[in-house]
Amino acid sequence: MKKSFLVLLLISTAAWMLLPACGAGSDKNTLLQAPDTTGQASGVPAEKNAGSVGDSKTATIKNLKEAYVGETTASAKYAAYAQKAKEEGLGQIALLFKATSASEKIHANNHRAVLEDMGETIPDVTPAFTVKATRENLADAISGESYEIATMYPEFLTAANAADHPLALTSLNYAYRTEQRHKPMYEHALAALQTGQVNALSAQYYVCPTCGNTYDTTPPKRCRISMTSSERFLLLTEA
Repeated sequence: MKKSFLVLLLISTAAWMLLPACGAGSDKNTLLQAPDTTGQASGVPAEKNAGSVGDSKTATIKNLKEAYVGETTASAKYAAYAQKAKEEGLGQIALLFKATSASEKIHANNHRAVLEDMGETIPDVTPAFTVKATRENLADAISGESYEIATMYPEFLTAANAADHPLALTSLNYAYRTEQRHKPMYEHALAALQTGQVNALSAQYYVCPTCGNTYDTTPPKRCRISMTSSERFLLLTEA
C-alpha cells in the first residue's frame, strides 16, 4: 500500500513540473502567426512604403521631361541628317531619316501631352548635335536607338508602371516599341551604304500618326502598336 502511494506521488510531481515548460513553449511559438504586411518586419517604415508610389510619380515626371527633350532633339537631328544624306546623293537614306524624324516628333508630342495632362511645365529645348558624313550619322543613330531600347525606355516604363500612370505607360511604350523598329532600319541602311547597295533601300515610308511606328513596306490595315487605321498613316516618298 505504501509502495503504491509513493509511485502515484512521483507521477503527480513529474506531471506538475512539466506543465510550465509546455506553457512556455506555446507562448514562444511564432511560426503560425500572420505575416507582417506593414513593412515593419523588414525594418522598412510603413510610411516609406506608402510613399513609393509618390516617388515613382516624381521619377515618371522627370523621365517624361527627359524623353521629351531627347525625342525633340532626335527629330531635329534626323532632319539634319536627312539633308546631309540628300547632299551626298543618298536619296533613300535621306528618306529614311526624314521618316524617323517625323516619328520622333510624334513621340515628343505624345510625351508633351502627358506632361500637360499632369499639369507640368514643358521644358524648353535647344537641340544640340553635330552633323557628320552619312556613314557616321547612321552609326550615331544606331547608338542612340540602342541606348533607348536597352536602357532608357525600359527604366522609364518600370517607373511609370510603379506609379500606376496609364497615359505615361502608353506614351513611353509607343516610343519604346517604335525605336525597336528604327534600329534595324538604320543597321540595314548602313550595311547598304558600306556595300554600295543604297539604291536597293526602300523608296517609301509610312508613319503612324498615333505612335510613330514606321514601315518601309506597305503597312497592315492597322498599326501593330497602336491599332490606328493605316488610312491615316503619313506616306513619305521624297526626302
